[in-house]
Amino acid sequence: MVRFTLSLFVAIVFTFSGNGQILDPVKWESSVEKINDSTYKLISVAHIDDGWHLYSQSVPENGPIPTTFSYPESDSIKLLNETIEDIGTTVMDPVFNMEIKYFDETAKFEQTVVVSGDVSNSITAEVEYMVCDESRCLPPTYKDLVFQLSNDTKSSSIDFNTIDDNSVKDSVLNSTADSEEFTLPSEEPKKGLWAIFIIAFLSGFVALLTPCVFPMIPMTVSFFIKQSPTKATGIKNAVIYGLSIVVIYVVLGTLVTWIFGADSLNALATNVWFNLVFFLILVVFAISFLGAFEIVLPSSWANKVDAQADRGGYVGIFFMALALAIVSFSCTGPIVGTLLVEAASKGGLAPVIGMLGFSLAIAIPFALFAAFPGWMNSLPKSGGWLNTVKVVLGFLELALAFKFLSQADLVLQLHLLEREVFLAIWIAIFGTLAFYLFGKITLPHDSPLSHISVGRLSLGLLTLSFTIYLIPGLWGAPLKLISAFPPPIEYSESPYGVGNSLNSGLINSHADGDLPDGAHYLPPHQILAFNDYDKGLAYAKTVNKPVLLDFTGWACVNCRKMEQNVWVDDQVLSILKNDVVLVSLYVDDKRPLDENEVLDSKLRPGKKLKYIGQKWSEFQAVRYKTNTQPFYVLLNKEEANLVPPIGYTPDADNFENWLRAGISNY
Repeated sequence: MVRFTLSLFVAIVFTFSGNGQILDPVKWESSVEKINDSTYKLISVAHIDDGWHLYSQSVPENGPIPTTFSYPESDSIKLLNETIEDIGTTVMDPVFNMEIKYFDETAKFEQTVVVSGDVSNSITAEVEYMVCDESRCLPPTYKDLVFQLSNDTKSSSIDFNTIDDNSVKDSVLNSTADSEEFTLPSEEPKKGLWAIFIIAFLSGFVALLTPCVFPMIPMTVSFFIKQSPTKATGIKNAVIYGLSIVVIYVVLGTLVTWIFGADSLNALATNVWFNLVFFLILVVFAISFLGAFEIVLPSSWANKVDAQADRGGYVGIFFMALALAIVSFSCTGPIVGTLLVEAASKGGLAPVIGMLGFSLAIAIPFALFAAFPGWMNSLPKSGGWLNTVKVVLGFLELALAFKFLSQADLVLQLHLLEREVFLAIWIAIFGTLAFYLFGKITLPHDSPLSHISVGRLSLGLLTLSFTIYLIPGLWGAPLKLISAFPPPIEYSESPYGVGNSLNSGLINSHADGDLPDGAHYLPPHQILAFNDYDKGLAYAKTVNKPVLLDFTGWACVNCRKMEQNVWVDDQVLSILKNDVVLVSLYVDDKRPLDENEVLDSKLRPGKKLKYIGQKWSEFQAVRYKTNTQPFYVLLNKEEANLVPPIGYTPDADNFENWLRAGISNY
C-alpha cells in the first residue's frame, strides 16, 4: 500500500505540474518585402521553443495537422504561387507509419502577392498549426498574421505574443525593423543528406555490376595505360577520367535542383501528379530492365561525343567520360532516375549529394584499377550474371513504383490501392523474382542456365523468405520491416485482418441497435466510447460509473502511444472496458459544428468556434487551464474531479494506479 500510494503521488504531481497551464510554444513574426510597386513578399517566421516541433504544410493524409495559411483574395489581392517553406526535417514516424516533415527552432514561410486598386495599408492572414514535443501535442491553433504594406521602408515587422496562463488572446506589437535573416538547425538535415549519399554510393556500385558498365572497366583502363608514355601519366589520366564522371553526374543533380528549385522539390514529392508520373516512369524503367526493350539515347549523341574524345588531352578525357555516361544510359538511367526521385522527396541539395555519391562509386574503380592494373585479373568474367543483376534491379524498380502510386491513392483517398492490394502486388513481384532466381523462369537476354550458383541460390532463398514474411500482412500483421512502404493498417479493406468478425460489425455482446446514444466501439480492443461530453456523461449516470475524460486528437502522436502501449495492458484494458465510461474529445476534429451549436469564442473575442475540435479545445482550456494532449480527467456524476488530472503517462502501472485511485474515490 505504501508503494502504491507513493507511486500514485509521484505520477500525479509530475504530470499535473507539467500540464496545468496554457502553453504557447510558437511565436510568430511577420514582415513584408517590397518587390515592386504592386508586388510584395509576405514573410512569416515561426520561433519555436526548445523541444517542440511545428509540422510542415505538406503532411500525408491521416497524419498530423499541417500548417495552413489562409490569405485574403479579391480583385485587389492576387496570390502568385503556393506558400514556400524551409527545408525542415523529414523522418519516418513509427506511430503514424509515414514520412512526416517538421521544423525545430525556426521556420520561415513566404507568400508572394500582387496588390492593385484600392487596398488598405495591411493584409491580415490566418495561420492554423499544430505543435508537439516528446510527451504531448497541442490542439490546432489559429493566429492572425498582420502584414503592413509600407511604401517607404523595405519591410515592416510585427511580433505576435500570445497566450498567458488564463487566456488565448492575440496581442500585436508594431515595429519597423527589417526582415531578419536566420538559418535552420543543420544537424538533422545533414543526417538526411548523409543517408542519401550512402544510398547513392551503394547504388553506384550496383550500377557497376550491370552489363553496360562492368565490361567497360578493363577496356577503359587498358586504353589509358596504352595511350600513356609512363605509368604515372596513365594513373593521372585515369584519375582525371574519374573526376570527369563525377562532374558530369553532379552537374545533372545541380540542374535538377536549379530547374525545380530546392524548396519546390519537396512540394512536388507530395503532389499527386508527381507521384503518378514517376510511377509510370519507374514501370517503364522496370520493363526495360526485365528485357522487353532498351532505353538508349540517340546514337548521334554518342557519335558526336566520340568525335570530341579523339581530340586528346584533358578535353578529350572529359568527353570520353561523357561517352561512357551516354552509352551506359540504358543501365544507369533507371538507377539515376530513381535516385533523383528519392532525392527530390528530400528537397534542398539532396539531388546534388545523391549524384555525388553515385558518381564516386562509378569513378573510383576506374582510378584504382588504373593505378593497380594487376587487380583486374581478380575481376569476374563478364557473362550471364550481369543480366541477372539487371533483371533483379528491374523487379526492385517495379516494387518501388507502387510506393509512388500508393502515395497518390492515399492523398486522393480513392481506396483503390489499399493495404491488402499493395501487399498482394508485392507478394506477386517478389515471389516471381524468387522463381526467376531459382531458374524456373527465364527472360529475354538470359543465358542458358546449367546450374545455380551459391550466390544466386542464397539471394533466391532470401527473396522467398521475404515473400513469405509479407503474406501474414494480408491478415493484419504489422510488417514492421517495411512499415515505410505499404499504406497504414487503417487504410485497409479489413482493418482488423482478413476474416476477422469485427469487420462485419459483430462486436462484443451489443448489436448495432443496442449501442447507447452517441456510443461506438474504439478499435482495436473494442472499448465502448463516446465522442460527445453530454451524451457520455448522461450514460455514465445511468450505469453509475465514473467518466474518464480523454482529451485527444487524431494527429496526436503521444495519444496513439498511450493507446498502443498503455491501454493494451491487461489491467488497464479491463478498467477501461468495465469500470469507467470513456469520453474521447478530439481537439483537432475538423468537422463543422451544426448551425445551432456555433458559439462565440471566450478565449478569442470576436471569433466563432467553427469546428467540433475547436469546441472541445476551448472547453479544455477554459475548464482545466491547459491545452496539451493527451490529458485525462476522472469525473463523478456531479462533474467534480475524483483525482487530479494527468497527462502523458507512458508507464502502465502508474496509469493503472491513477485509474484505481479515482475509482475508489467515486
